[in-house]
Amino acid sequence: MIKTIIFDFGNVFINLNIEDAYKKAFKTFKINNFSNELLEFFDQFEKGLIETSAFIKSITNKYPDVSENEFIDLWNFMLKDFPKYRLDFLLNLKQSSNYKLILLSNTNDLHINYIKKNVPFYETFKNCFDEFYLSHEIHLVKPNNNIFEFVLNNNNLKPEECLFIDDNADNIDTANKMNINTWHIDPKTEDVINLFETKKHLF
Repeated sequence: MIKTIIFDFGNVFINLNIEDAYKKAFKTFKINNFSNELLEFFDQFEKGLIETSAFIKSITNKYPDVSENEFIDLWNFMLKDFPKYRLDFLLNLKQSSNYKLILLSNTNDLHINYIKKNVPFYETFKNCFDEFYLSHEIHLVKPNNNIFEFVLNNNNLKPEECLFIDDNADNIDTANKMNINTWHIDPKTEDVINLFETKKHLF
């Protein structure tokens, strides 16, 4: 029986356009792909191990044709709309008091600041959760095992009593290996508000 629901943020609540964001970045930086070194640098920022100002300065030093403001806009380009009906779903779920609700997201400082400024109901959204874990605050990222162990241990959870919802296959794969129930949500064809219809066999 499910007692805890663990939600991803991007492409579960807030819509993302990662593909176009990559295309725009490659065009702006005049590159064909990100080097492994740069991807590792992004990962360190996602873990909150690099200060935001230092992160921005490092990138704009590497690509001097791109201003700091241009880079910030480019970095946040993937973040799209947050439909209010998803907040309404979450509020109803919270009011039911049937489940412990946890957010577990790979989210960096620049992204969350953009969301705070552009999603007027952000604080209401955040307050729906019993625990609200962002990677840059806990210094852990999905799909590593240790971030799931952190959530399970900190909340004294049994994996078989948890449902984890995420759009990323690698994140889902790790959770499955740890005996956590999962929903690999397809943002193009599925919506989190249909949770209890899509996963009714778990409830």
